[in-house]
Formats: sequence, structure tokens, C-alpha cells
Amino acid sequence: MYDLKKYLPTTKKELELRGWDEVDVIFFSGDAYIDHPQFAAAVIGRTLEQAGYRVAVVPQPDWRGDYRDFKKLGRPRLYFAVSAGSMDSMVNHYTAARRRRSDDAYTPDARAGMRPDYCTITYCKILRQLYPDVPIVIGGIEASMRRLTHYDYWQDKLMPSILVDSGADLLTYGMGEKTMLEIARILDSDRPKAEQRAALHALPQVAFLTDDAKPYLTDDTIRLHSHEEAVRDKRAHAENFRLIETESNKIHQSRICQAVGRQTVVVNPSYPPMTTEELDAVYDLPYMYMPHPKYKGKRIPAYEMIRFSVCMHRGCFGGCSFCTISAHQGKQITSRSKQSILRQIERIKDLPEWRGNLSDLGGPSANMYAMHGRDMSLCERCARASCLQPNICKNLNQDFGPLLDIYRTVDRLPYIKRAYVGSGVRYDLMSEEYGRQLITRHVSGRLKVAPEHTAPDVLRLMRKPSWEHFMQFRDFFLRVNEENGLHQQLIPYFISSHPGCTNRDMSHLAEWTKKMHYHPEQVQDFTPTPMTLSTTMFYTGLNPYTMKPVFVARTKEQKERQRAYFFWWKQDKNQRL
Repeated sequence: MYDLKKYLPTTKKELELRGWDEVDVIFFSGDAYIDHPQFAAAVIGRTLEQAGYRVAVVPQPDWRGDYRDFKKLGRPRLYFAVSAGSMDSMVNHYTAARRRRSDDAYTPDARAGMRPDYCTITYCKILRQLYPDVPIVIGGIEASMRRLTHYDYWQDKLMPSILVDSGADLLTYGMGEKTMLEIARILDSDRPKAEQRAALHALPQVAFLTDDAKPYLTDDTIRLHSHEEAVRDKRAHAENFRLIETESNKIHQSRICQAVGRQTVVVNPSYPPMTTEELDAVYDLPYMYMPHPKYKGKRIPAYEMIRFSVCMHRGCFGGCSFCTISAHQGKQITSRSKQSILRQIERIKDLPEWRGNLSDLGGPSANMYAMHGRDMSLCERCARASCLQPNICKNLNQDFGPLLDIYRTVDRLPYIKRAYVGSGVRYDLMSEEYGRQLITRHVSGRLKVAPEHTAPDVLRLMRKPSWEHFMQFRDFFLRVNEENGLHQQLIPYFISSHPGCTNRDMSHLAEWTKKMHYHPEQVQDFTPTPMTLSTTMFYTGLNPYTMKPVFVARTKEQKERQRAYFFWWKQDKNQRL
């Protein structure tokens, strides 16, 4: 029998079980509630709980009808927290061809339609209507990547900061544990409202709208072209992006301001990267590592994927043009201690259906664990988007020792049969010792890597290593397999229709995959997601760093034709080439 009191409460009855007549923070989430450190509602909720606050979660509320899910817990004492969930709701709902998806991995039984389009905005508007005087704080990937003017692929136009349409009081971007806790402490203080507001607006890693921008326009403030200028002039939007990305890649950042209408969006610099001790504390919170009991008997695909996995670090210095990880989690790597990782594995082995296999010892990029600059003073002055492209930074400490130590320690645990690496690995960041350990001990028959393309010009725009680099790794992979009597597959990911990619480039890719006898499975048509370099190039037709034109396959027909090149081995597709 499940003990409901061990989960964050989701209903009035669960509040009563705890003897609560009031909640400090109510978290509305577009995902099902899974009490696991891979899911934001659990992480934020447990962080606040640890600090003594009463937190409740309303997962996937019904936004239609009488809004009863938004009313059932009443008003919080401090604030509402709102997140669309682990994905941008529009990416979650639609394919690259703008077709509605038939499932949702973050919902019980993968049922579609359990969250609205533009989820954050919809939830906020309902809460504002019902509780006009309660502060609303938004966060998560949807809010984070839409904090300033951004291109929305599904409406095919530039949209202003999500603060404008949502009406939220405050936006937290990036990983939000510190920020959400500080917001609670400020609102819980006995200071006058005006002082509370000033303190909130001084917090790192928040964005807000103001009618008076003068106090924030200091000498080091970065002033973007206004939203209206960006709408009129694509070059202005490209220039804005270059400034935003450059600043986000710094350890010491400046404030960013952007006018929209008669107001100004103010984005404060982020917190410094977490320390190992701080990240360990997040993972040591008393998670149940399971979905809430209300979902008993139902399958949640996103949970099934990570239930027996361990995330060992945050951040990614790869800087891929189409990826949101570094923009959301940051470029600097914060790694958990070996002891913290082993403590989590101890918890995992006691979960139902455990069979002795860890599905992933990984992270955003599995082989970046514990890597950082040799001289961090140089990193503090660096604004490079990638530490790996166009070449590996000479200051990067490529020491695989700590990671190999963890792999080998976990392998020796008596209750571990196999510990796999399911996260992506960077094959341009590899030592022979690490590669052999990975291939011989931690591949479950198929190793997935992401060359993404074969054409040099496209790969440069993607900030990915050369095709020759992939071929070298492929040869190494095959050789290690042969030497050890293994029969494993290397599965490459590819993208079509990325900015800069032409039909000739796709033809080149098809020729290579045919030559290698690959029947590509892991393929994707480029989907423009808010606030990435690739999306900016897709919308503007310009490279923001050179302002030179970039070819874009924009129409449905152009995108379908490029995608068809993946399937040279299917006769019906081949006839369309």
C-alpha cells in the first residue's frame, strides 16, 4: 500500500491527510506528477519542502469547463508556480510537419490532449482570472526559451516575451531550485509589498516586465532591439540573438533589456553554476522515484525511459546550434559526487521491477562528466558557444579518470548486472581507454551517436564535428567489437532541412549511408524550437554571427523532399527523389 503522505499532495484529501489547511506554493504542471529528480515539479517541490514550505502539485489540470482543477486547492499563501512541463508544449504536440502528435510521453498511458497548446500561457490566464491578487511565477523549458522575442514555428511569426501573453509576475529561466526558494523567502518576509517587489526584481536568473526601465539601464546593461524592431527587420532579430547567446555562454553575465510596446522585459544575469555540494543536495532529497499512486496501473513512457537511470551532471559545452540544453542548463558542467551517484543507485535497486540493469549512467552528454577548464580564470573571460567546435579548447581538461572510476565502481556492485550508457556521447570527445570501456561494458547492443549530417558546410552551421571524425570513430567502434567478439551496432542520428542544407547535401548524405549499408532509423526533419541559433537562421535566413545569407528549406514540399533522401532503400520513397 502506498503512503500518500510521502508524496507532495495533489488533492484536498491529501492535504487533509497531512493536517494542512493552507499551502504555501501550488505548482501547476503540464506533465504527470512523477516524484523523481528528472522532473521539475518534484525537484522544485522537494526543494521548497526541505526549506519548510508546504507545497502541493496540480498535474495536468483540466483547462476546459469550470476550471475545477484550478480551484480545488484554493489560493496559496505565497505564490502559484506554473510550468508546461519537461518539453515546450508545442514541440510536445506537433511534428516538424506541424501535424498533431497522437501520443504524449509525459502523460499516463501516453494519452494525447492532456495539456493545452501554449500551456504556460493558458494556465496563467486561468489563474489570473480566478485569483487576480496572487503572484504567478513561470518557469521550465517553455518559459525559459521564450523569455525574450522568439520565433514561433507553429504561428510562423515572432512572438514577444511569454511574460506579455501570460500575465505572469515573474519568470525564472534555467534550472530553478535557487530562484524558486529565494522567491518563497522574499514573499514570506514581513517586508512591505514594495520592498518585496524590489527584492524579487533584484534576484539573479529572473525576468520580468516593467513600466519604468530606467533603474535597470546601467552602463553594462545590454539593450536589444525592441520587439517591434525585430518584427520589422530580420537583421535586428538576428543581432538580438547573437547578443543573447553570447551573454548566456559567459560565467559573469550582464543584464539584458528589451522594449515591447510601452513596457520593457528585464532579464537579470544567472546564478553562478551550482557546486557539486549543491547539486548533491538536490539529488539527496527524499524522492519516491515513482509516479504518484493516482497513476497506479498506468504506463508513463517518459518515466519508463528513466526509472532505472542516473543523471550524473548538468550542463553541456557542446553548443550544438539546434539544441536547448546549454541555453537552459548552461555551458559549464556541474557534476555530482561519486558518493551521491552511488546513493541514488542504492535507492534505485529497491524499486519495483528492478532486475539489476541500469539503463543509463549519463547526462546531457554522457562523457562530459567532471570536465571543466584547467584554468577557470580563462573560462570566466570566455564567451565561446562551444568548447568543442570549431576545435577543442586547449584549456579543456579532458580527464576521463573520474568517469571511468564511477563506471568501474558501479560494475563491481553485487546487485548490478550491467550498467549501460543510454545518453548521447560526443565521439569528438573521446580517449581510447574511455572508448574501449564504453564499447565493451556499457553498450546494450546498439550505441547511438549523432553525426547529424555529412556535408561540411551544414556541420559547421550545426556546430558539429566533421563527417571524417565520425568515420574514424566508426572504424574504432568496429575494431573494438571485432577484438572482443562483440556484435554491436552503431546507430547514427541524422537531421534533414537544417538551415544551410540543400538537396545536393542530402544527396551526399544518402550516398554515404548507402555506401555504409545504413538504413537510417534515427532521423528527424529539423523542427525550429524557440531561441536557438538554428531557429534564428531558419526564420531570418541569416547567420547571426556573419550576417551572411543561409539557404533554408522552408516550405512543406522542400522539407518533405529533403527527408525523402533518408529512405533511398525504400522503393516508394526512391521514386520521389
